[in-house]
Amino acid sequence: MKADASELPTITLTLERREDYEFVVRVDGTSVPDFIADEGPPLGENRGPSPEALLGAATASCLSSSLLFCLNKARVPVEKLTARVGITMVRNERARLRVGSMKIVINAEVPDDRRDRFERCRELFEDYCVVTESVRHGIPIEVEATASSDTERR
Repeated sequence: MKADASELPTITLTLERREDYEFVVRVDGTSVPDFIADEGPPLGENRGPSPEALLGAATASCLSSSLLFCLNKARVPVEKLTARVGITMVRNERARLRVGSMKIVINAEVPDDRRDRFERCRELFEDYCVVTESVRHGIPIEVEATASSDTERR
């Protein structure tokens, strides 16, 4: 049964510029601590992860969670799980920098006698990762930029 879009959760974040290209990121309506996102030099100071790194972290975290969920359902004990992300940057036809690709390597330490169950999860888990499948298939993004003056804030 397909859920109506109005029934699905909406996640909101608020970013507020602190200085230069450094932003405080707040995940609205949660107890998640605020964190810093920043560009690397020459624009920023690397005081927090870059937008590209956040995209890689979101993708790897989602994939890792999907694999772990499947392994837990299959009763495969996981001693340790790590993920490494490699992000390749490219320039488009207008010489604008873009994320060209990501390579994510996930390693789960599992008992040898459960490898068959691990292999089954390996075949399934990617399809359940919301972020990976959304990025792979392109996410419609609506952008609205508005201007306000200092007199409007008074």
